[in-house]
Formats: sequence, C-alpha cells, structure tokens
Amino acid sequence: MKGVFLMNLKKFLKAALCGAMVVAMAVTAGCGGGDKKADSGKKVLKVGMECAYAPYNWSQPSADGGAVKIAGSNEYAYGYDVMIAKKLADSMGADLEIHKIEWDGLAPAVVSGKIDAAIAGMSITSKRKESVDFTKPYYYATVVALVKKDSPQAQAKSVADLKGSIATSQLNTIWYDQIDQVPDVKKLPAIDNVPGMIVALKSGKCNLIVTDIPTAKAAAFANPDLTMVTFPEDKGFKTSKEDVEIGIAIKKGNKELADAMNKVLSGMTEADFNKIMDEAIKKQPLAK
Repeated sequence: MKGVFLMNLKKFLKAALCGAMVVAMAVTAGCGGGDKKADSGKKVLKVGMECAYAPYNWSQPSADGGAVKIAGSNEYAYGYDVMIAKKLADSMGADLEIHKIEWDGLAPAVVSGKIDAAIAGMSITSKRKESVDFTKPYYYATVVALVKKDSPQAQAKSVADLKGSIATSQLNTIWYDQIDQVPDVKKLPAIDNVPGMIVALKSGKCNLIVTDIPTAKAAAFANPDLTMVTFPEDKGFKTSKEDVEIGIAIKKGNKELADAMNKVLSGMTEADFNKIMDEAIKKQPLAK
C-alpha cells in the first residue's frame, strides 16, 4: 500500500509540475512582444496633417531637428504643427503618431476616428464647425500677398494696387476666397498644395498668390526671388475673425481631448506662437 501511495504521489506531483510549467509558458507568451506603445502603457495621440504645407508641416527623410516618423512610411514630419503636437502629446503623457493625409481628407479622418485631431494650419470656419469641433486657436494668421520680387505687384501699397493680377491660392482655404477682393483679378483654379502654388508663381503661370503670413514668409525665406507684401489694415485684405484664427480639429463631442489641449494652449500667448513659427520657418528643408 505504501508503495502504491508513493507511486501515486509521484504521478500527482509530476502532473502538477507540468501544469505549472504550461501556465507559466502561457503567461510569458501573453506578456512578451506585441505593440511597443501598448507595452509602454501610454496613450497614443493620432494627429493628421498634409506633411506638405511648410512652415506648418512638411516631410523630410530623417528625424533631424526633432521630426516625427510618419505612420506607415519611411519619412518624417516636422514643422510648426509637429512642434505644437509634440507639446500637446507630452502634456497628456501620450506617444505622438503622425498620419499623412491629403487636405480634403483631414476633416473626414477626424469624423471617422482614423485620427484624433487634425493639426494642419486649418482656419476655424463656420462651415468646418458643422462637421468637427475646434480647440482654442493655436495660431493667428493674416492674409498677405506672395509675389515675385521683380514684379509690379511687389510695389503694391494696397490690395487695390494689385488690380488686374493673375492670382491663385490653395484649394479649400479661406485664402482662395480672398482673391475676389482684388479689382479686375483673373482668378485661376485653386492648387492642391503649397509647393504647387510656388511653382505656379515662379513659372509665371500666375503673378499673385494670396495666402497667410507664415506660408508667404516661409516661401520667401526659401526662395530669394519671391517676396511677401503686407498692407496697412485699412488697405489690406478684409477678413473676419474666423479667417485668421487657426485651430485644431477634433471629433464632435470629444470634450476630454478638447479640455486637455485647451489647457496647454491657454497657457501660451500669441508671442509664444510667433516664436515657434519663426523657428519652424528657419528649419524648413528648403531654407537650408
């Protein structure tokens, strides 16, 4: 009996040991590998932008200067929007994930939940607010003219002096609408992106680009043959508040994200925004 008891005890202990090893292997398999961000326990802030709208955002081949990897590509994104996005992500204890999305696809991507926010130099307009919510402004822009240095437009002292110009701007922006203020203007179809606008101006296809200060300043900084023309308030482009306030688009009703972002933005001044923008303009690849 004693021998049988000992034999059964050995079988039991062996089975128990094997069972413990199986459990241990299963736990190890479940905790190992997987998504690195998930392992870190940090949230992921998914931000969309064109990555082709300097100085707000652009793409580059390396992480130089603090650029962030673009999801699903070998490129990196940088610029004013990325600088602001990094501040916001850091304040929320989140990892920043940049998604490259065409301009027309940004708002739909927010609505669908593909991204958490569009930080892309987007004006806070009533029309856009029909589909997305906006944070407080993270930049204040002004409408100006971008022209060739040796053109008659470069001597303009008012919007009226731009009379008869051949003009264009970026597709689906408020800047394109401002072209109508130029007397007898020949308004060309809008262009998809900023590089395309600059090519049109430099090639002579048009002699006037109507855009905002950061875009014009960055273009002139990178292209010595171009210049930005500004006007006194009473002689410049007439704009509304929503034309010059640039905000971050988020999904309607996402109060938690809006509050978190607004807390950071409320602690920054217009001077802070301008300082970061000037830094972005100097760092853009074409300016080197």
